Amino acid sequence: MTATTTANTAPIRLDLVVPEVFPALLKVREVVDGLGLDKKLHHLVHLRASQINGCAFCVKMHLREAREDGETQDRLDRLVVWAHVNDFSEAEKAALAWTEALTVLDHKTDYTSLRGRLRESFTDKEIGALTATISMINLWNRIQVSAH
Repeated sequence: MTATTTANTAPIRLDLVVPEVFPALLKVREVVDGLGLDKKLHHLVHLRASQINGCAFCVKMHLREAREDGETQDRLDRLVVWAHVNDFSEAEKAALAWTEALTVLDHKTDYTSLRGRLRESFTDKEIGALTATISMINLWNRIQVSAH
């Protein structure tokens, strides 16, 4: 492989080529983190989106953070099959369904029924916080995956 070929296929270092982006994203993350979403739910959502997006770096990081904040290994082990087990509350399942719908965009998704399910457990402000959290982790996943 020639030096030119390697340079043409090397990952783009966003932190170097557009350094103003990361401080802005970190500021948004601070705002989103300050919206009061339950820490365990926050970790479940981040981990599930990262699993779907194939972001190994983020999966490892969110597993560690979830354990540090008291999440059980049993629940983390079964997160990938959350809809088929009783380890998660109805509120958590609604949030995980919302996470999957906003992570894998499909024009056939019934967002209306998903919002209705969310409203059984969350206020509109909490749904807004959840939506912002899901959006941000998807952004971070895509930045990280672009360097694969």
